[in-house]
Amino acid sequence: MINAGGGAVLSSTSSSLLSRLSPISKRFLSLLHLHSKKRSTVLSFGWNSSNLTSLNTRMHSSPFSSIVTRASAQPLQNPDELIDSVETFIFDCDGVIWKGDKLISGVPETLDLLRSKGKRLVFVTNNSTKSRKQYGKKFEELGLSVSQEEIFASSFAAAAYLKSIDFPKDKKVYVIGEDGILKELELAGYQYVGGPEDGSKKIELKPGFLMEHDEQVGAVVVGFDRYFNYYKIQYATLCIRENPGCLFIATNRDAVTHLTDAQEWAGGGSMVGAVYGSTQKEPLVVGKPSTFMMDYLANEFGILKSQICMVGDRLDTDILFGQNGGCKTLLVLSGVTSLSKLKDPSNTIQPDFYTNQISDFLTLKAKAATV
Repeated sequence: MINAGGGAVLSSTSSSLLSRLSPISKRFLSLLHLHSKKRSTVLSFGWNSSNLTSLNTRMHSSPFSSIVTRASAQPLQNPDELIDSVETFIFDCDGVIWKGDKLISGVPETLDLLRSKGKRLVFVTNNSTKSRKQYGKKFEELGLSVSQEEIFASSFAAAAYLKSIDFPKDKKVYVIGEDGILKELELAGYQYVGGPEDGSKKIELKPGFLMEHDEQVGAVVVGFDRYFNYYKIQYATLCIRENPGCLFIATNRDAVTHLTDAQEWAGGGSMVGAVYGSTQKEPLVVGKPSTFMMDYLANEFGILKSQICMVGDRLDTDILFGQNGGCKTLLVLSGVTSLSKLKDPSNTIQPDFYTNQISDFLTLKAKAATV
């Protein structure tokens, strides 16, 4: 039985039936009830409720919709077959194209091969520290010819999302993050406060101290921030909890990132988690694995999602991003995911194919030619 608010309600008859159910069935009903409550909450905020409802429905699909029996990932053996089956390759950057500021071997030749076959290449990153223009410069410094139109960073996705819901231009955005978010918001015509300059601000907790905040802030955008501090957490918390309708937008929830090629570093998810912890409000995620970026890309380029192959090194962002969008998926083991992690029985995310790194397109092709 479902009540008007969408939540599951158990009648006295249902209760007696529940007592005879197995523990697994009871757990399923409990999760269903919790999910229905969470879903009604997620769909209730925003500036344009009709637009947000449509977008959020796609971006926050039921947890049960992702429970699909997938065959175990197969090692990539015939790259030509995969290349010929799609029109577009979407590449993650960190762990696929580069690690830190070091280019992964064989990348330029692989991209040249795909372009020579007429494939469209798109580069998507959850790293919000740079704008698309700044990422274009990084590609250039690494010797890669990539246009700004082929780059989609989560910093750009945050600004694009605000535009898609007609976020009011007279409202402000409070930013926990770095220069990339600020530049993309500025290009989109939005006012912002916060960012790196708040990194040096401190709070002196004197008796009776009350921290002020800007009541014109209508959205808080949280991304990776090397200047994260308590001032930012408190300011974001005040905006989200006290400004009516204030949105909480996350560029991503990545647990770790590649700041250098020597080790993994705490990712943007740690900043998002701190604000979630103080507000108890779920963020709206615009980066991977949210479908917002995939929908935007498909519309921008007129791409059929079935004609896309998503290539990434993370199961819970890159591969899930591709699967949520209905694309083919290729996991590379040059980043955060190891072969043992992929094959771990507890891992439920299985790509279509896996390989060591994207230059295997070349080596496997050469090997096949000699057979």
